[in-house]
Amino acid sequence: MKTRLPGSLQRLPVVLLAVLLGGATVAQERSLTIEDLMTMKSVSGPVVSPDGEWVVYAVRARDMEEDKSKSQLWVVPTAGGEPVPMTATETSASNPQWSPDGKYLSFTASKGEGAKSQVWTLNRQIGGEAVQLTDTKQGVNDYAWSPDGSRLLLVMTDLPPELLNEDESDDDKARPYVIDRMQFKRDYRGYLDRRRTHIYVYTPGDDAPVLVTHGDYDDTDPVWSPDGSSIAFVSDRSDDPDLNYGTDIFVVNVDDAAHPLTQITRNEGRDYSPAFSPDGKRIAYVTSTGPDVGGSALTPTKYLAITDIDADQREILTPELDRNVSSPRFTEDGRDIYFRLEDSGSNQLARVRASGGDVVREIGGEVSVRDYSMANGVIVVSLADATSPSELYAFDGALARLTEVSGESLAGVSRAAVEKRRFESRDGTEVEAFFVKPVGYEEGQSYPTILWLHGGPASQFNWGYNDTAQLFAANGYAVIMPNPRGSTGYGAEFAHGTVAAWGENDYDDVMAAIDHGIEIGLVDPARTGVGGWSYGGILTNYVITQTTRFQAAMSGASLGLVTSNYGHDQYQLMYELEFGLPWENPELWAELSPFNKVESITTPTLWMGGEVDWNVPINNSEQMYIAMKRLGRETQLVVYPDEHHGIRRPSFQQDRFERWINWFDRYLKPEPSDTALAN
Repeated sequence: MKTRLPGSLQRLPVVLLAVLLGGATVAQERSLTIEDLMTMKSVSGPVVSPDGEWVVYAVRARDMEEDKSKSQLWVVPTAGGEPVPMTATETSASNPQWSPDGKYLSFTASKGEGAKSQVWTLNRQIGGEAVQLTDTKQGVNDYAWSPDGSRLLLVMTDLPPELLNEDESDDDKARPYVIDRMQFKRDYRGYLDRRRTHIYVYTPGDDAPVLVTHGDYDDTDPVWSPDGSSIAFVSDRSDDPDLNYGTDIFVVNVDDAAHPLTQITRNEGRDYSPAFSPDGKRIAYVTSTGPDVGGSALTPTKYLAITDIDADQREILTPELDRNVSSPRFTEDGRDIYFRLEDSGSNQLARVRASGGDVVREIGGEVSVRDYSMANGVIVVSLADATSPSELYAFDGALARLTEVSGESLAGVSRAAVEKRRFESRDGTEVEAFFVKPVGYEEGQSYPTILWLHGGPASQFNWGYNDTAQLFAANGYAVIMPNPRGSTGYGAEFAHGTVAAWGENDYDDVMAAIDHGIEIGLVDPARTGVGGWSYGGILTNYVITQTTRFQAAMSGASLGLVTSNYGHDQYQLMYELEFGLPWENPELWAELSPFNKVESITTPTLWMGGEVDWNVPINNSEQMYIAMKRLGRETQLVVYPDEHHGIRRPSFQQDRFERWINWFDRYLKPEPSDTALAN
């Protein structure tokens, strides 16, 4: 069960782990299938117990019969051993936590038809069934135990007016949406009213939780102070949060009946992810400068900062590190702060002295650290590489594997080799991309290739396992996954390279990626496709309106006429910050709209999206589809009922994979596929 790195590698600040994690490229028995992906399970978490001896994590699996995903909680000793299931598969459990004394394992779940999410506990000493701890009308969004285990903080959304009354006989009656906010839509939530998310404190046995934050603001990201007398949280308490892009950190005194509030940080940008020092005198957090000019407010570098509780004296601990950080946590002695670090296609675990100093990269190289947890001197990470999905590892200078969740689905399945390469774009800017070779790759042979583009654009492809790329490679395709300008992980200037200029520098960068693939002999230039989801679909649109060199395209959840989204999707503030108001800057809005250049598209294009996506609404794909159809071009539109920006229903996920393969096979393979796409 446990695998450790050789001692010589333990001393390296950056470790290369591909051999340790992969180990699946030696015996190539068969190619990956869509059915493999549907049976594959995923790991989230981890959370280490207070004594450091156990770690709890969630395993998510698709139930194809019920057509939904379910999450089950497991624990495994941090010293290694057999994992033990803690919840049944019938109920989807999430957000596991330990009570401070380690006696209880808690989680959130919705048990029963139409039930709201509540907090449940399992007594680990006596076993048995989980016991429901909370019973709130609106359900619990998030929670955390107080340091002494006597109370819980709850994050909950205000009740709608009809549930404030005792008479609930007409709760299901349809009511009109009454809207008076600037930000009045959000994907997965729908239309927004004045109900806000606030923090409550609940003492088990009491009739109801106590509201401790108030006002026309959303309060999130709460953490208890070490003495349990107060809670730090994140909120935007400006005059109109709907017109502001900043957040600050506040502390509310929960022992004082008046619940006095103290503002800890004051910054034009965003301050979030607070973590108390063990003595409760300081808070470490993530800070971003800005807003600066236009859309740079949307993609600033996220630094690690620290401040005293009694004064906003922000000290940036990583001032020379032009890379994003996240998830800061103090060591138990308060001397160091651990955090996740995003850098050049990898997600690393790093630390720095709380007093400042050099950044130490504890886990790095060709890996992706997805999450981590610390307790009693024990560190457990969730980690993946290009050929293996996330698993849990104990880390003490070396890595010891604790779980093997994906092993069953991927046993005997060959993995595609992945290489990260650097090349120059048209203006000389250096760009990176991940080149995935088809399974069975032979040196000197060129292959049909899919240029696969990531969302965001403030995101990056990294060394983590990419099931889409592995599936394409299993079906004979080379895959190129570039990190063009606009991507994170390469510094602020690089991330700002697409501000108010979508489809310009990033277009040049992804075209340079495909050209580099041709230069090294991997790509067959006569058989190339392009595609992506969200901004990956948007950039696909910019590609196919500027070049005819691709033989097929797939544009998922993408953008067509930018102006038609203003007030229809959830991004009105982002548009205003980056593009200006549409009636004041109509030329830019028009120039940014792929719909206005749809006549240039000759590439056969598959348009896809969710029916109720209010992130990038389906009307964009509908408009692009109908324009291509009217022009007599080869095209098809697929709309997934009741789906939002991400496709969640397993049968639809399977359908999407099948359609992607069939669409590219139709146009990029020498002969038509036997499984031609059905209309």
